[in-house]
Order: sequence, then structure tokens, then C-alpha cells
Amino acid sequence: MRLDILKQYESQTKFLVAIDSIIFGFDGESLKLLLVKRGIENEKDTWSLMGGWVQEKESLEAAASRVLYELTNLKDIYLEQLHTYGDPQRDPVQRTFSVAYFALINVEDYTQALSSAYEARWFSLDELPTFLFDHSMMVSQAIEHLRYKASQHPIGFELLPEKFTIPQLQKLYEAIFGAELDKRNFSRKLLSTKLLIKLDEKQRGFSKKGAYFYKIDEEKYQKQFNTFLNFLPGGSV
Repeated sequence: MRLDILKQYESQTKFLVAIDSIIFGFDGESLKLLLVKRGIENEKDTWSLMGGWVQEKESLEAAASRVLYELTNLKDIYLEQLHTYGDPQRDPVQRTFSVAYFALINVEDYTQALSSAYEARWFSLDELPTFLFDHSMMVSQAIEHLRYKASQHPIGFELLPEKFTIPQLQKLYEAIFGAELDKRNFSRKLLSTKLLIKLDEKQRGFSKKGAYFYKIDEEKYQKQFNTFLNFLPGGSV
């Protein structure tokens, strides 16, 4: 490598690169966001997204998976890069670029196995607290992107337990979009995707007849995940 090129590298300002994880979960009733206290918040009611630093020999994807595992003890969950944030004033401590990822977690799988250095709490999207830095912007963009993906792809299944009922799935999509969906249209559109396998088992205790449980046809799910299914009736709420 030529000396003048090396000097160009050496003369550049070094920046930090962080990962921020926007972690969504569904508890059967509402869509929630997992937030933490990291010890750098000035106000007691200010909360932060889960995050960490990209290490020297890590790819962004590897760093995002590692950070999420260290904080939640969960592996092999849905994780997608959202956006990169680089406003010079976004972090008052030091110039830092943040690569935001959003993750989808079935709350039943969440074991509360967080690092003892963090205070973690699920917040309903209707009752979000004050955020650190530009995390509020990240969350708003993540919600918009989740709604888009959920209307076009079967991404919502990532938030559900292994077996579920049609009413449970409808409640999830109503929580994502903050709107009531027509029961008949939703069920018809859902079953037309051929992604579900009906089980013999019924959910008991919620109605006299009980609703049948379903599970995902994993092979079809993997093949169709990136196709545009217009998953909601009419393609939107």
C-alpha cells in the first residue's frame, strides 16, 4: 500500500460504533418494548434501548446477535437491521454511530436472564417512558417498519408461542397496528396463505366450544417469508 494512502487513513478521526436493539415482545394482549437502565441516564425516568459496542473483529450482524444474547440469553430469534444513526450531536459523551436492529421475541421464551448490571422492564407501546439520546426516533421508525413488514410478510408469527389460536393471532395484529380487524376477513386471509397446520387440540377456558390450536408449517414459512403475501385483508388496516 502506498505511503500517501496510509497517511490518509491515519489522518482520519476515529469513531465509536454501537449496536442498539429495539426488542419487541407480545404478552397475549399488547405489544411491548424491552428497555433497560444503563447507568448513564441523567434522570431516573429516562430509559434506554439495549445496546453495546461493535468489537474490532466483529461484523455488525455478529455484534448484534452477541449483544442481544448477553442481555437476554436468547439465540436464534428474528433480528433485522433497521437504520444507522450518525448525527454528530446524538451522543454527548463521544462521537458515536449507532446501528439499530429490531428483534421479535415471544415473551414466553424470555427468561429474565439479564445481566445483573441492568434493570430491565417491558413497556407497553401506549405507555413508553422518556428515552435516552435519539432512541425515541429509533423506536418510532422501528414501529413503522414492523407494521409494514407485518402487513406484507408473516413476520408476526415470530412473536407467538409454538402453538396458537386464530383469535390470538388476530389480537397480535390488532396490537401491532393499534386497530380492530374484521374477524371473518382476517381469518379467511390468514388461512388462504396455507402457512398454518391445524392441530387436534383446543384452547380451553375461554369459550364453550374452545378454539383450535394451530402451528406454523415451517417449510412453507421459510419459503414464503420474503414473498409479498399482503398478509392483512386488503394489504393494510
